Amino acid sequence: MKGIMDWFSNTLAPGMQKLFGNPWVSAVASAMQKILPFILVGSVVSIYNVFVRYIPGLPDLSFVNTFSFGMMSVIVAFMVAYFGMVELDHPKYQVTAGLTSLTVFLMALCPTVATLAKNAETGNTELVVTNINYLGGSGLFVAIIVALIIMLVFHLYAKLHVLEGSDSVPDFVIEWVNNIIPMTLIYLVFGAIVFIAEFDIVGFINIIFNPINSIGQSLPGFLIINFLYVLLYSVGISAWSLNAIVKPILMAGIAANAELVLAGGAAVNIVTTETIFTTALVAMGGLGATLPLNLLMFRCKSKKLRTMAKICVGPSIFNINEPLVYGAPIVFNPLLMIPMWANSIVGPLIVWFVMRGGLLNIPAGINNISRIPAPICTWLTTDDTRAFIWFFVLLVVYTLIWYPFLKKYDNQVVEEEADRAEATGKAVADAVA
Repeated sequence: MKGIMDWFSNTLAPGMQKLFGNPWVSAVASAMQKILPFILVGSVVSIYNVFVRYIPGLPDLSFVNTFSFGMMSVIVAFMVAYFGMVELDHPKYQVTAGLTSLTVFLMALCPTVATLAKNAETGNTELVVTNINYLGGSGLFVAIIVALIIMLVFHLYAKLHVLEGSDSVPDFVIEWVNNIIPMTLIYLVFGAIVFIAEFDIVGFINIIFNPINSIGQSLPGFLIINFLYVLLYSVGISAWSLNAIVKPILMAGIAANAELVLAGGAAVNIVTTETIFTTALVAMGGLGATLPLNLLMFRCKSKKLRTMAKICVGPSIFNINEPLVYGAPIVFNPLLMIPMWANSIVGPLIVWFVMRGGLLNIPAGINNISRIPAPICTWLTTDDTRAFIWFFVLLVVYTLIWYPFLKKYDNQVVEEEADRAEATGKAVADAVA
């Protein structure tokens, strides 16, 4: 076990930190973090819509969701390129690169999204959006790829140092020219591809990423995503580092579910942020299902663990487990890391078969407000009263997994406390003598 822990601390953790510290990955991760307010706005409306089903007289507020979460890919196209310039240390190009990325993303959608049509009633020619879905979660992969290409062009141009400061030319003129050159090149190239060659960029990128998305939406993908989240977390690496890779899959999944339900169908994608986090079935009390651990700690013999239980129970109820993970601690503690890993496999397996078997609704609307205590958030996210039953079933399962490991760790901590008390007593006696 010592050899494994050494490998985690000396090889895995530094390697993963280096990978996720890469500016290209960091740009995507930063963008995914900054779009959270837009997701939360859509989440509020999704929760509101649960009550609309029970109170039909309430007004329809779906337009809020349409122009917040529904514009997600547009926002990401800007954010990735913007933060890319920050990560690559080209601050002069931040806004320009972001806006160029956004407009080129819209250019890529033109063949399939917007057309001009004559309104039969008014006789006016109007812009008709035939497929707005790619502006939301469905277009995330396209937005990210376009933004990364824009990042690359601006990065290469910045390294050329084509125009530097000059006493004879004002700085603002040099800045304009240095922005115009890469922008013109980008628009010409993408314009030629889209309008002259009539190449479907959106379709091409989707063909490339569909296998990745399909794997992500499979049972093995579900298990791998959950295990990686917990594995990184348990060795002190922020689980949110995975967002650059995982978040597009999760968001595309919930966007597709929303489309299916809107068309009169049923949600089919289980692998979403809503399933993993917001239902609090997989992340009960936080990643690794730590709420049962927190509750068990109240019965520990160790003073330290009982004290930590009291300190951490408030955050745990609201599905925040950083105080517990770092305070118990779970991080780099083999006795608690192992059950945490087990929970990341057992919980998702149960949730997958329960939802796939029709015993619990698959989340069908954007809802990232995971700070509502469970099982209330479980019910709101699934819109299914059976959520209460499955919450308590999983609570029991997780408790049984945590119990033997916590019991052994508790005995270990009790011995350590006794040794410290004995050493302190001896030191005091020696001092008095």
